[in-house]
Amino acid sequence: MTPHRPTLEQVAKLAGVSRATASRVVNGAGGVSAGVREAVRTAVDSLGYVPNPAARSLVTRRTDSIALVVSEPTAQVFGDDPFFIDVVRGVSAELEIGDKQLVLMTTDTPAGRDRVQRFTSVHVDGVLLLSCHGNDPLYSALGKQGPPVVCGGRPLFGPALAYVDVDNVGGARSAVEYLVGAGRRRIATIAGPQDMNAGVDRLIGYREGTAAADRRAIVAYGDFSRDSGERAMQSLLADEPELDAVFAASDLMAIGALAALRNSGRRVPDDVAVVGFDDIEQARYAEPPLTTVQQPSPLLGREMVRMMQRILAGEQPDSPKTLPTQLVLRSTA
Repeated sequence: MTPHRPTLEQVAKLAGVSRATASRVVNGAGGVSAGVREAVRTAVDSLGYVPNPAARSLVTRRTDSIALVVSEPTAQVFGDDPFFIDVVRGVSAELEIGDKQLVLMTTDTPAGRDRVQRFTSVHVDGVLLLSCHGNDPLYSALGKQGPPVVCGGRPLFGPALAYVDVDNVGGARSAVEYLVGAGRRRIATIAGPQDMNAGVDRLIGYREGTAAADRRAIVAYGDFSRDSGERAMQSLLADEPELDAVFAASDLMAIGALAALRNSGRRVPDDVAVVGFDDIEQARYAEPPLTTVQQPSPLLGREMVRMMQRILAGEQPDSPKTLPTQLVLRSTA
């Protein structure tokens, strides 16, 4: 026979308090003395009482759940680019500290966006929004109703939302400055998608760096993937055969560029220097190991959660928050 689950009434009786007082302690409410709080907690431990999440939600009007919504296909989120997994790791670790639950949702279709909007309007306390493209409807839909929203990356369009970003402009500029200092004259870039803040800002940083050094901007475009980097590098070599350096706006594109350079007979870094952006694990094991701009992806996830926690506590978020990047020197430049 299954034993009965301990009830809040039993906790209150054992602690010598009213049910309402026991409920306040269990749900973390204030207005209870330290002695009473300790008596209730002792009773909870003695009885093995576990709060009912649904009942607790009715009392606190909180679900203790935060949604991380990634506006990308599921296959891409769990594909070759570890950026998303690193952010998820950071979000999960920080939520665990606060005893909160992570709800991970991915979508890139209108039906999926509707599902996200319906779910998050009821079942979570806040939404962390990552990897939106252009004027993504999720910006407006989630920003106008439902729980608060914190974006990972500066929103390009839509309503003003709290966000945490990395210094994409400064990181890209530092890569160009390093290449200029190394004596490179014809410095090209493989830019990322121009409907995403990382793609836009890294191109801005590249242009700032080349303009300051009186270098001509040489631009090809990719989509942050390895294959697009290889294709863009092939195009650059055909159009600018005398280029001697390239800054790729992602490590995967840089790794693709290395393949194209090898196939063309160019030596790296003797003939062409290469710098990437991200510092993913593959960068260390590239051939040769990739010089790159390191961005703190797990910290981005943690800071998004911390900003959300401040908003949920009724504080004004310190937005925008921009995390620093760092140039990591290896063998390609």
